[in-house]
Amino acid sequence: MLKKLLNTLIITSTLFTVSVTANSDKKIMDFNKETVTELRKLKVYKNPAWATKVEFSNKKSAYFSSPKSMFEFYFTPFKWKAFDAKTVDDLENIYVTDFKTHKIIDAKKAYYVYGSRKISPAGDDLPSFETKEDALNFKNNENGKRIFRFSEVSNGLIKLLNGRM
Repeated sequence: MLKKLLNTLIITSTLFTVSVTANSDKKIMDFNKETVTELRKLKVYKNPAWATKVEFSNKKSAYFSSPKSMFEFYFTPFKWKAFDAKTVDDLENIYVTDFKTHKIIDAKKAYYVYGSRKISPAGDDLPSFETKEDALNFKNNENGKRIFRFSEVSNGLIKLLNGRM
């Protein structure tokens, strides 16, 4: 009897944890069918595997159609006057979607794959992953060329992906 009760508690606890995590992701990426991306004016819900979001210190937020678009904004936040962001210090949180699991993750902790066959609504891009193992598997399976961490992605790389070199 005690063993059955203990098993029930473990299962309930696990389900509660999964439910809380799913709800947290929904609160972070709280877009709807009307939410439009900042750079390319695309509907976010149409490509959720690529969705990214920036939250600003002034409590405003912006959505992007992919990691590449988010990085394009990241390197030039002063261009978008509506957000009152003058430098990257005004960007409080940055989230990307794990390409494999669709889990919402901290962009600064993610792994980004360059040169794969997968393209986002913004064209050549940097699919993001929570784990290095998933990024490496994706790189190997999708003809990727290199894995980057957030701090290794340069404005030059984003310009290259956008065909502006």
